[in-house]
Amino acid sequence: MTTVLCTSLAVACVAPGPSQEQEAREAELQVRLLMAAWESADPALLEELFWPDALYDDFPNQHTYQGVVEITGYVTALHDWADVVTFDVGQVHVTESGAVAEWTFSAVQARPIGSQVPVVTGREVISNGVTIIELERGRIRRAADYMDTRPIALQLGGRLEMPGGSVIELDGR
Repeated sequence: MTTVLCTSLAVACVAPGPSQEQEAREAELQVRLLMAAWESADPALLEELFWPDALYDDFPNQHTYQGVVEITGYVTALHDWADVVTFDVGQVHVTESGAVAEWTFSAVQARPIGSQVPVVTGREVISNGVTIIELERGRIRRAADYMDTRPIALQLGGRLEMPGGSVIELDGR
């Protein structure tokens, strides 16, 4: 009994093996490639990264995209209105089943954003966010974005009118 317990403890305390380190590197690479796909709007890269029936949760807009076609539409739609798109990845935190990337997004609004912003402001927008990916056999099974979209609206010249009459807007614009 003592031998089994000591052996079990020794196995549990061993540093991660090559396969665990490889999986961690792969998870970090996958999330960094996803952010590169956001920058480039590359449908072929998105098709390589995601399982055909993967899910992508856009929590700021409360929508879930299912399948590579919808996910590609979600990611590439940013380029319908924005130029000079960058996603600077900061910290990447690897988990047992995927990775979390902290990033800073920036772009220039070069075309209307549908009926929400029907004019071209030419302004740069900057915002921070987090993307979580869950991997299955080396490909993304599910991804989720978290960010506050309010700063982008304000940077484009928008105003937020709050209950009670207070107004939030950026100074000097």
